[in-house]
Amino acid sequence: MTYAITQTCCNDATCVAVCPVNCIHPAPGEPAFGTTDMLYIDPRACIDCGACADACPVDAIFPADALTGAHRDFADVNAAYYEGTPEPPADTGPNFHPWGAPRFERALPADFAPVRVAVVGTGPAGMYAAEDLLLHTNAEVTLVDRLPVAGGLVRYGVAPDHPGTKRIGDAFARFHSHPRVRMHLGLDVGRDITAEELAAHHHAVVYAVGASTGRRLGIPGEDLPGSLSATTFVAWYNAHPDVAADAVRPAGERVVVVGNGNVALDIARILVSDPDALAAGTDIAGHALGALRAGGVREVVLLGRRGPEDAAYTPSELRALKHLDGVELVVDDHDPRVGAAIDAAGPSDKAALLADVTRERPDWSGPPAPGRGRRIVLRFHSAPLEILGGDAVTAVRVTGRQAEARIPAGTVVRAVGYRGVPVAGLPFDDATGTVPHDAGRVRERPGTYVVGWIKRGPSGGIGTNRTCAAETVGTLLADAVAGVLPEPARSAKDFRRLVRRRVRGVVDARGLARIERAELAGGRREGRPRVKLATVEELRATARRVLPAPRA
Repeated sequence: MTYAITQTCCNDATCVAVCPVNCIHPAPGEPAFGTTDMLYIDPRACIDCGACADACPVDAIFPADALTGAHRDFADVNAAYYEGTPEPPADTGPNFHPWGAPRFERALPADFAPVRVAVVGTGPAGMYAAEDLLLHTNAEVTLVDRLPVAGGLVRYGVAPDHPGTKRIGDAFARFHSHPRVRMHLGLDVGRDITAEELAAHHHAVVYAVGASTGRRLGIPGEDLPGSLSATTFVAWYNAHPDVAADAVRPAGERVVVVGNGNVALDIARILVSDPDALAAGTDIAGHALGALRAGGVREVVLLGRRGPEDAAYTPSELRALKHLDGVELVVDDHDPRVGAAIDAAGPSDKAALLADVTRERPDWSGPPAPGRGRRIVLRFHSAPLEILGGDAVTAVRVTGRQAEARIPAGTVVRAVGYRGVPVAGLPFDDATGTVPHDAGRVRERPGTYVVGWIKRGPSGGIGTNRTCAAETVGTLLADAVAGVLPEPARSAKDFRRLVRRRVRGVVDARGLARIERAELAGGRREGRPRVKLATVEELRATARRVLPAPRA
């Protein structure tokens, strides 16, 4: 028996580090690392030790013969990655991993005074940077987030029906109460304190603030009621405090999603999933659950500008869509190039995954046909030209090979990418939506660093941030050793006093633990994994409240 990596792979390579036979690839340092949508276990070399499954932070690794349902395909997917490659080397001793000489790039000299580092943002990028600092140096870390709860992208960006992916938050959470960590949640740098004030209390500041806005289409009708950005829609169903419960109301039986990346697939999947299944197995926001039950969406159309061979989604996410219970997946065959690309695709090509998917030319003259079940339609070689409507969205005018089409819809979601916003006190490249830097070091700002999407742009999944953070932390430590980090003008105690003066209700590690207990208790009452607190007021009030200890 061998193990196989499945859909929820986060790509952070924790499994690679523990594999004793080096059978998981692409590994850090290999050319394909960071460019494939997941990692793969070589079944020819796997010795069934289970170390990778134990270490996986998102529960994505299982014995191949135990895979069921939508995961069953992944045994073949892992094996196919190695087809045509040389056989792995034979057993050469009790330790088969090709360990090199010990390397301690992260270690500061033993007599080096502790460096005080503030990390702004508690999503994956920020927490990988904090983890690196805490595990490999004697640094003291201040975690800052503008929201009164930690998690960032893991809490508010991952689709609620991907609970395995969300489990990486548990790996990060062990650092929240670390003895060298101080947490200030609900503190907005730029509003509550300035970047200069934060820097004055720390040797270094690492900004991990992500890319918080959605790109625009630049077409007429984009601002009509019922036309939403993916950032708003995802935040709404994940109970983000920035988006009110009534900010989204999916209208009509058909929704058009512009884009066909993983976020677009997430939105489509949530819209047509069984609300009862979402209630039982996910932490979807209660207000979103109620709206989905009342909304009656039966069809989601995904628009892609290019063909199926160039679709933006990853193969693993499309495979999951093909196995969605009670939902039909359809390819709109309006353009002969679509079928031609699918039929000509080789076994490893992305378009080949659609070979067994129904093709049809839908009738777009009205709403979905009566009596038809829930479905998702992939329409390639099609771009939106105009969103139509008066007081609200009624249709989308789109391109087609033969002629333009008019697709009636009550809601349009723009899922065409994320974009970073300027950070107070830092330089900003408006063309890329990032902070200019050199290996994470912000230009002309000594002691200031960036990591994650604000550093490299909105690309790469959760695990990509681990490599990104390693580079930034390496740069920071090199500057520390070189003696070029600014010496803080004020102490850590001074910073805590400043925060208390400026903001009432900042949440620390104990308050965060109270929020966690309250949300889990709410889930137990409603028969759900968790019931999220959805407003800043609820989060802060719960963080202050002393809750009874859970019963054994």
